[in-house]
Amino acid sequence: MLRALILATVACALLTGVDAVGQASCVAFDSSGASSTFPVVTKNKASPILTGSDDWPGVHLAAANFAADIQRVTGAKTSLSNFTASAHASGTPIIVGTLGKSSLISQVVNATQLDVSGIQGKWESFIAKEVANPLPGVSKAYVIIGADKRGTIFALYDHSEQFGVSPWYWWADVPAAKHSELYVTSSGCSHGSPTVKYRGIFINDEQPALQNWAMEKFTNGTTGSPLNSPFNHFFYTNLFELMLRMKANYLWPAMWGSAFAVDDVQNQYLADLYGIVMGTSHQEPMMRSTPNEFNLYGSGKWDYTTNADNIKDYWLKGTQRAKNFESVYTVGMRGFGDLPMSEETNIQLLEQVIADQTDILKSVYGDQAAEEIPQIWALYKEVEGYYDAGMTVPDYVTLLWSDDNWGNIRRLPLESERGRSGGAGVYYHVDYVRLLTWELQGLVSNTCIYEQMSLAVDRDATRLWILNVGDLKPYERETEFFINLGWNATRWTVDNVESYVASWAQREFGVSASVADTVVDIVGNLTRYNSRRKPELLNTTTYSLINYREAETVLADWDTLKAASTKIYNSLSSSYKPAFFQLVQHPVLASANVANLLVTVGLNNLRASQARLSTNDLADKAVEYFEGDFDLETQYHQLLDGKWDHMMDQTHLGYYYWQQPMTNSMPAVNRVQAKKQALAGVMRIVPEGTNGAWPGDNPYQCAQGYNCPPPTVTLDSYSPFGNGYVDVGAGGPAPFTFTATSSASWVSISTPQGSISPSNPEQRVYLSVKDWNALAVGTNTATITFKATSAKYSPLSVVVTFNANKPADIPGDFKGFVEGSGVISIEAAHATRNNAVNGVAWKEIPGYGRTVSGVTTFPRDEAHDVSFSAGTGPSLEYDFYSFNTISNSGNVTATIYVSPSWNAGEDSRPLAFAVQLDGGAAQTKQFFPNPAPGGVPGGWDGNDGFVANSIISVTAPFTGISAGKHTLKISAIEPAVVIQKIVINTGGLLPSYLGPPQSVLIK
Repeated sequence: MLRALILATVACALLTGVDAVGQASCVAFDSSGASSTFPVVTKNKASPILTGSDDWPGVHLAAANFAADIQRVTGAKTSLSNFTASAHASGTPIIVGTLGKSSLISQVVNATQLDVSGIQGKWESFIAKEVANPLPGVSKAYVIIGADKRGTIFALYDHSEQFGVSPWYWWADVPAAKHSELYVTSSGCSHGSPTVKYRGIFINDEQPALQNWAMEKFTNGTTGSPLNSPFNHFFYTNLFELMLRMKANYLWPAMWGSAFAVDDVQNQYLADLYGIVMGTSHQEPMMRSTPNEFNLYGSGKWDYTTNADNIKDYWLKGTQRAKNFESVYTVGMRGFGDLPMSEETNIQLLEQVIADQTDILKSVYGDQAAEEIPQIWALYKEVEGYYDAGMTVPDYVTLLWSDDNWGNIRRLPLESERGRSGGAGVYYHVDYVRLLTWELQGLVSNTCIYEQMSLAVDRDATRLWILNVGDLKPYERETEFFINLGWNATRWTVDNVESYVASWAQREFGVSASVADTVVDIVGNLTRYNSRRKPELLNTTTYSLINYREAETVLADWDTLKAASTKIYNSLSSSYKPAFFQLVQHPVLASANVANLLVTVGLNNLRASQARLSTNDLADKAVEYFEGDFDLETQYHQLLDGKWDHMMDQTHLGYYYWQQPMTNSMPAVNRVQAKKQALAGVMRIVPEGTNGAWPGDNPYQCAQGYNCPPPTVTLDSYSPFGNGYVDVGAGGPAPFTFTATSSASWVSISTPQGSISPSNPEQRVYLSVKDWNALAVGTNTATITFKATSAKYSPLSVVVTFNANKPADIPGDFKGFVEGSGVISIEAAHATRNNAVNGVAWKEIPGYGRTVSGVTTFPRDEAHDVSFSAGTGPSLEYDFYSFNTISNSGNVTATIYVSPSWNAGEDSRPLAFAVQLDGGAAQTKQFFPNPAPGGVPGGWDGNDGFVANSIISVTAPFTGISAGKHTLKISAIEPAVVIQKIVINTGGLLPSYLGPPQSVLIK
């Protein structure tokens, strides 16, 4: 259903000629498709653009870009001029201006009696439409009117995007769409005030990539900055334009080796001129880049208990410097270098800090009331703890809540906090350095951002959103979606959120609806695979090398993804390839390469312990992947004659602690002596599901480690794989032939004979059952004899026991999931029944989570923000059939894989859900421990904490269970719980990272 919606959305965009993402259409590329149109370009003639000389400079800049965009799309050059009362206008002009600022717009409104009440006084609103007789001698015109400066700017860029110019035309080299004719509908476009007032990005952790790139591209190797920062106005004006084209309006500038206002004296002035509201990060109060500026110009220590006067003077000068520019002031105080304050810090001191900052603002702004000056207090890490412990700030200060640096919002406004005049906002991350670092590309899905940020909308945290984007590239898609959602959250729902990527692909790559649909799958799987566990935290055994074919399935999935992406890349024209490479192809290839490297090293280490000659091939392959990582980086840097040189400089392999490694380093590999024969003989036999190898001794064969019994392969009739396997491998340089014979005729052997040599050191032999109906209920046993014959060595045989387990027949009318190999595994979205209560129901979040998707309850707005008692809320029911219990005890255990969402609300309403089996007592599961104020709960952090694993495993034991049909019921208690998967252990659950694949489903 969702896929059909995506295709329909893209097809509709094709019919209306819209190249934009999420906008209401008012553009066409011929005059026949709409009832009434206004020509922008027709027969290679462009309508002139008129502005008022008294309009904002930023509007004039945007108008110039708008004119250039028309030429980019059509090739037709339009005139752009200021209209004066004495001027003579003719033709069919496009008239652009700001209500209440442009005298030209006042003249047009008066002449046409145009109703502008819908936008007047409304933040960043605009209207555009055809009018009659707007000026003397002009019979009709298309007017674009903003309620304020950015309203006009956004209106222009909204049209530009619909014409076919991507916001990323420079920053990701997206070609402009080409059209010979260009029209707007006479009814035009309009937009009211955005959902989120301030929508911004934070350039952070910009060394080495962004900083090295900017140094090369925007300086001659030296700068005028006292910090030698390359982030001058040449860099920032490119960034300002991108932001405005995305409808972002707010910036925390680069700060680790930079100071925005002193790196280039034009930075602040030009930000204001363009229309960008400036701020400083959570750790940099009062419009000063701290600690860098304090190191340059401050006096004494950054310690308010001993050096308050000098710090206040430092803040005063920052405020005076920013007074004439549109700014949002960060208030409060953190320690130097984004660290907590000293242990002596107390609430009374911090309240005094904010009181002193308020006095500074009042002294600088004079008559302007303090509540009219935009201010935020970032409740980041320990600062949130101060608030929860009772610290207060003036009501007009925006409370900026934060995520946990991993995309899970820690806290949102309670009902009692939603009436504050300053409102609330969210500081969110798609990049993070510190403790558990993650910086690589394609790590956060739009659906994950949607799930969390739509909750912020529902909880009224909409005054200010700021996104930590690291180096900006390669987070282009996620950055724009975050801003787009803040611009108009009503356009995106859980049912259509994936259509965003389809429209995005259409705009960026000029592809068909069907190809755009494929890009949705590619991007969804890219972010899914990477967010299972951030690549910096992956190791060589994250994915099981022996159970559920997990590691090899992960690599097969990456191979499929690479093939799909490469197919599209190869089909594109040369003009679109650079954009696709940056936005899709490189992230896919680079991420797949890292996954292949780590799994290959894991297999290499395992093979060495099994005395297999293939150890060496895997070592060579690992080196190839490792060096290939640099080759992909180089390919990116050489793109478009080196335009993006250094942008992939960030090291990412070989983390020893949270800080970036000084160079990429490869995980250790093993080798075996290629000329030496293994002591146990020429052949190595390794059955599925074990680290052991036969013949000879191996610590994994049995607990004793020697004189172990022959290996066993067990297959269940309801196994999702349908077979088991045995690897036949070389134990040294001697080639040999082998045969595999069964003692029972019901066994099917995929490869009954084969040849093994140093050039072909492995052969996988699959064992299956020819006809389960021919087997008796219970365990059917056969022996498979593997016999090796070598010219140089004596024949060698290894016997493998093959057990085929056939359970009793399932009733013919049963529909549901069936136990296989001692486990029932179910994706949460695949419920048998979905039961709504009071208009609230579980809905699937597509593309979310580690395996398929997630489910959570909707709606989640204030009207539906209610608690249910255990077992009474909206529920999902899963019918399943079991044959066993754990050790025949009558006990089974359900494990529910839940996203690591924070409670984000009242302490009395922690996230919780209920679990029942067969109508029994409901078990209440509160899975996220309440942390200390400002802290993290036990189990959250560490390399195997639930945030690193992207999951919390919630267990529910059940007793007195017999074989047969059962129903597991999961019901909501609190909103915002996201469930991904359910695994029911009946005695056969094996260790793995993602859990068993989904069980067989009888429909």
